[in-house]
Amino acid sequence: MKRLHTRSYLFPIIAIMIGSIVLETSHGAEVSELTAIVNKIGIKGQGHSEARKAMRQLAQLEPDSAVAILTHFDSSNKLAVNWLRAAVDGILEDGVAEAQELPIAALVKFLHDREQDANARRVAYEWIIEVEPQRKSAILEKSLNDPSLEIRREAVAFALGSASNLEETSTEKALEKYRATLVSARDIDQIDSITKSIERLGGTVDLPSHFGFLMNWHLIGPFDNSGKSGFNVAYGPENAIKLQAAEVGKTGSVKWFEHSTEDPYGLVDLNSIMPEKYKGAIVYAYTTFDTDSEREVEIRLGCINGNKVWVNGKLITSNHVYHANTSIDQYIAKAKFRAGTNEILVKVAQNEQEESWAQRWQFQLRICDQYGTAILSKNRKE
Repeated sequence: MKRLHTRSYLFPIIAIMIGSIVLETSHGAEVSELTAIVNKIGIKGQGHSEARKAMRQLAQLEPDSAVAILTHFDSSNKLAVNWLRAAVDGILEDGVAEAQELPIAALVKFLHDREQDANARRVAYEWIIEVEPQRKSAILEKSLNDPSLEIRREAVAFALGSASNLEETSTEKALEKYRATLVSARDIDQIDSITKSIERLGGTVDLPSHFGFLMNWHLIGPFDNSGKSGFNVAYGPENAIKLQAAEVGKTGSVKWFEHSTEDPYGLVDLNSIMPEKYKGAIVYAYTTFDTDSEREVEIRLGCINGNKVWVNGKLITSNHVYHANTSIDQYIAKAKFRAGTNEILVKVAQNEQEESWAQRWQFQLRICDQYGTAILSKNRKE
């Protein structure tokens, strides 16, 4: 047996002997303290010595402590998540090897709590279907809007299999299934596959409206970003939007102009829009969004360049990252829209790298709810 069963007996004796050890009152308290140590690790070995000691103690816990560890996952520290995952996997693998009962019911309950860390819920899901694979179908049927994109991808793939089977008996039902699945898909390969299936069956897809991509913008630039120095400079548009006024830009006087993208995923390609493929430059994009009432929304941005987004003058996301790839919903920020007209300003910063893979200068932005369902503006132009 693992040492955990002896601790309640040994700790009081040791405490009496040396007068310096505090008895743990619960597994949860112990897990909280140990995971807090692991969550402090950083790059270049920061906190690793203490974390290794904590990991050795976590490894001694019984399987029923796995969920408690999962509740302390923090995906903002990916290194710590990897360590804690190793702890959970080790505890449960030992449980399997020793023919112990695993806490499947607790793992299922944890998985259903979508407020928990997405990576932790993914670990729970993998262990559930590993031990009780018969649960997989039921879980995936309810996971099309899962906040874990990994679980969601599996749910989409499962739904596509169901849609494909429906084609044999009812084109109408198959189309309905494909359309419902498209709402939840986030990966380009799955989105393209679903779109082709819908069109093959005679249907049409308005991807921009389907996902809530904003297609019509006012643009102004370039502004200077030489040496990446302009990212935190508040150029004119950050202080006031004056669509009829000129601003002092990187190459002289610049003015706002309108642009509408026809890309099905709302991509605004600044290299093809601006008169030159500027390097070390910044462009601002501005648009408005009308709603009937105040509401919480998510601003979801895909951008391979440095970027900032403001909603009604409030900065909601800032990412000084260049050419680290891009994808739909790459950056997700919460915002509150007021009733009536809301203003959205995007800053897109290009650096001066000359490699072929570092030439893209573009962004896409959509408005949706917490599950990725599109929210469309009352003033949307078709």
